[in-house]
Amino acid sequence: MGNFFRKIFIVLFILSLVPGYFLLKWAFQPKKELKVLILDKTVPTFDRINHRSFNWILTHEKYVKGDHKRYDYTKDYYGFFPLKPERKKEYKIKRIRLSQVISMADSFDMAYYTDTYGVFFNDWYKGISRTRKSRKIYGGLNNNDYFFLKEMNDRKKLIICEFNTLIYPTDALERTKVENLLGIKWTEWIGKYFSSLDSARNPDLPVWILGKYRQQYQKPWDFKKGGIILVNQNDRVIVLEDERDLDFDVPYIYTTEEGREKYGLPYKVPYPYWFEIIEPGENKVVSTFKLHVNARGDSVLLTNAIPDEFPAVIESTNGHPHYYFAGNFASNPVQMRTSYFKRYDDFSRLIGLPFLSKKRYFYWHYYQPLMTSILEQYYDSLQEKK
Repeated sequence: MGNFFRKIFIVLFILSLVPGYFLLKWAFQPKKELKVLILDKTVPTFDRINHRSFNWILTHEKYVKGDHKRYDYTKDYYGFFPLKPERKKEYKIKRIRLSQVISMADSFDMAYYTDTYGVFFNDWYKGISRTRKSRKIYGGLNNNDYFFLKEMNDRKKLIICEFNTLIYPTDALERTKVENLLGIKWTEWIGKYFSSLDSARNPDLPVWILGKYRQQYQKPWDFKKGGIILVNQNDRVIVLEDERDLDFDVPYIYTTEEGREKYGLPYKVPYPYWFEIIEPGENKVVSTFKLHVNARGDSVLLTNAIPDEFPAVIESTNGHPHYYFAGNFASNPVQMRTSYFKRYDDFSRLIGLPFLSKKRYFYWHYYQPLMTSILEQYYDSLQEKK
């Protein structure tokens, strides 16, 4: 028996050395200078969930600022900053100012607009009625944000934008300017998968959408299963319920063969976040959303001129490097402390779907390899120019 426990102790001791080994591997890999402007206007809590996962990748891959210090997800971004103590509800805003656009475009290597939706009264002051859209405190893409993108584009520097760049509360003029700059077009439809459409069981269902549905159809919200809610710019609501309208309740992202080879992506992944329906123009479609509707669901989409397949990721083909993610890709519940361990991403992908939520599965199998590949390829191109 003593020999058995000795073997167990040796195994546990060896396993305890593994994290230290991968921490040292991370610590000794070289730093890579890449000056990144991150814009996140949707920061109603200290979690900073809408850009933290991108900072995980910057830290894990040892990308550093111009002063060779690591990026700090609590400080190194433009947008909304909640201040402590939380109970005082104080905040500051770091803006892109018109007088600084030229110098900033000269200084930064790339721009990533992770979320421009903003912070609203009901999000900031908890306990307030959430039955309808509330007053904006700060948010929406503005003219200065656009001018900075244009200057970066003129310099052929990398631009990445994603869900919420084009939609409410961004004004129509700024939206049109960004659409023309990136060569895309928003169809004015957005959507999201919900694991349960039962309003009594799912507190995450937007209450204002339920109200719009009752007003639009003059009947109660009586959905019980999972499904997809689609909403357009004029607040028209469409519900696709599992089994009734859908063969699979969750949307899937499918990636082209070229995209899989270039970015190390799987053929398909489930996608559990908000998405928007865009037209890609002359851009290359890397990945595509697919709503798996049945005959009834297909009829609903046709009636409303909504496709069941539409771009998820587009890549420019005009020599000005830019990407558009038509989904809330950067919003992921990743823990920053794990970024200091080399190959932690490989381990997370290895443990597979049964042990991961849909959100975490999407991060490790799609967003993280996609963003890591984009950064690596762009960084290498910058080194070749030096």
